[in-house]
Amino acid sequence: MREKTTEIVEEIKKVICGKDEVIRLILQSILAGGHVLMEDVPGVGKTTMALSFAKTMGLDYGRVQFTPDVLPSDITGFSLLDPETRTMKYQKGAVFHNLFLADELNRASSRTQSALLEAMEEGQVTVDDKTYPLPKPFVVIATQNPSGASGTTLLPDSQMDRFAIRVSMGYPSLDNEIEMLANRQNGANPLSELKPICSIEDILQMQEETSKMYVKYRVMKYIVALMDRSRNHKMLARGGSPRCALALTAMAKAHAYMTDRDYVIPDDVKAVFPAVLCHRMLLTPEAEFKEIKTEEIAKEIIKTTLIPKE
Repeated sequence: MREKTTEIVEEIKKVICGKDEVIRLILQSILAGGHVLMEDVPGVGKTTMALSFAKTMGLDYGRVQFTPDVLPSDITGFSLLDPETRTMKYQKGAVFHNLFLADELNRASSRTQSALLEAMEEGQVTVDDKTYPLPKPFVVIATQNPSGASGTTLLPDSQMDRFAIRVSMGYPSLDNEIEMLANRQNGANPLSELKPICSIEDILQMQEETSKMYVKYRVMKYIVALMDRSRNHKMLARGGSPRCALALTAMAKAHAYMTDRDYVIPDDVKAVFPAVLCHRMLLTPEAEFKEIKTEEIAKEIIKTTLIPKE
């Protein structure tokens, strides 16, 4: 099963050029059972990345392009009167897929954004006091344009905390952009040529194997020390939550799993720490005035936090 993770990365690289680390982080989040927030300017391949994962991993895929007029019922579903039986019949919403792409989530109203909270946290939705389980595995990949872009609103803190990681695509290098153009000569579309590497059953097995990775007590102490350092950092008004500590542990397990180990070491924690913490940080006014980036603070926390001894 671990070999399949390498095959998945290599297959997606046929479409997404030069973004190996982002691909690995998203795959690790899926193995950890987490959700992904992709934040960047339009046109850098966020939607293409999500489609590539759906095709390569054999996932049932659904997408909603969020706008201010998208309703919560469009996401969770609604009850409709059946004229034949004269009873209320539940109509599934757009979220009932293995992989749900919430495109430009920060253009939706706050009510619609909050409709995803239960689905992301508990893998179910509740409509008219009835609970409906979502298919397994269930992954949300949400994209958003940078804060302040036309027509956008800030996602609420409770929503941000539900995402295991936040990643940014960024512009490709010159060589990678040339490669992207070359791959699309004569009307070719690399996305349509992707082959499924695994099945849903394979993914569930990989998720189970990832969850069983052994975490030493000293690594747990290190994770908690990082959380404590973030909560007491002079440039942060808010650091990592207990949910963040759980997400960091799960992501570290996934990193170790993809590195072909059965146990987690501090280097696994360091590798995923910025992606897990940065979107949960709240900068102080002083830090915002100095234009300090959350990534810089995350690196400084790693550098200044001692790893507990055996």
